Amino acid sequence: MTAKKMIEFTHKPLKAICFGMGAIGTYIGGSLAAHGANVTFIEKKEFIRNAEASGIHLNINGHEIHVPKINITSDVRQAISGEPADVALLAVKSNDTASVLDLLTGLENEFPPILCLQNGVENEGLIARKLGEEKVIGGSITSAVGRSGLGNIKLEKLRGVGIETGHSISQTLIDWFNLSGLRAKGYESRADMKWSKMLTNLLANATSAILNWTPAQVYSHPLTWRIELEQIREAMEVMRRMHIHLVDLPGTPVKPLMLLLKNLPAGMSRNLIGAPLAKGRGEKMPSFHIDLYSGKTTSEVTYLNGAVSRYASKVGVKSPVNNGLCQLLEQMAIGKISKEQFAGQPEKLDQWLKRQK
Repeated sequence: MTAKKMIEFTHKPLKAICFGMGAIGTYIGGSLAAHGANVTFIEKKEFIRNAEASGIHLNINGHEIHVPKINITSDVRQAISGEPADVALLAVKSNDTASVLDLLTGLENEFPPILCLQNGVENEGLIARKLGEEKVIGGSITSAVGRSGLGNIKLEKLRGVGIETGHSISQTLIDWFNLSGLRAKGYESRADMKWSKMLTNLLANATSAILNWTPAQVYSHPLTWRIELEQIREAMEVMRRMHIHLVDLPGTPVKPLMLLLKNLPAGMSRNLIGAPLAKGRGEKMPSFHIDLYSGKTTSEVTYLNGAVSRYASKVGVKSPVNNGLCQLLEQMAIGKISKEQFAGQPEKLDQWLKRQK
């Protein structure tokens, strides 16, 4: 039975709660709502009036989809009132996970399972400690989405969404996501899926922010290319020690890419892989750079490169590059080290990282 026929047969729309109307929350929640799901967004009070007035606008492959009427509240209790929700979608940045979970204090028994679409490998553990492991479903999104304002997104590249299987609602979510054009695929191993996705998030992210360089500049310079290879190889050694396997993600051939980065000589891999990676990225700056130059004092580097470093310590692996990138970018975010101090200076960054060894 196809997803569409299955849903028509059951006559029961998916009921979902979506934390926030950022790019991913708007894309996922809006796409589900546009295809018949009952979605309630939780957003800050000051944004609600404008969101209610304009609804959601999705630009999908040049086609405009407007969801004029949306359910939105700032009150979690109101969001879970009435008929129980099937799932909650969590796509906020890892910096905000703790504050979201604080909102659920006293609601642990009533709150539905959470599909964690966040980058990083530690958020699911935090959710499990708050709600219980039975209310955690791992997820990874590989599609590229841009946001031009509250409730307005553009799908820049459709790749898909990975959803952990094994939960009672996993297949229902996969069916609804596919019905909504989100291109979902199931994965048995949460760790394989999330760590494979994190590897892709590491590339030209911290280095781009620290040097104020585009990904193309990072990939084209021999020194920064070596730094990229070293952080990936450290992470892959941690994965090996933890018996976590590379898997391809929707629209993203992670396994062959990472094996080439691991095994090819630096000069050869830069010539073969660097240019295509740069072309695929375009001129859009990575998230760490956007956050740093917008004045945010926290960075997701803590939950990506920092996570590699923390797990490396647990399994007895040295990770000087991931640890050094994390420490440096954290200090830049809080203003302890100025952005100008390393801008455009890969040799200085290399010396910083060598001191970590």
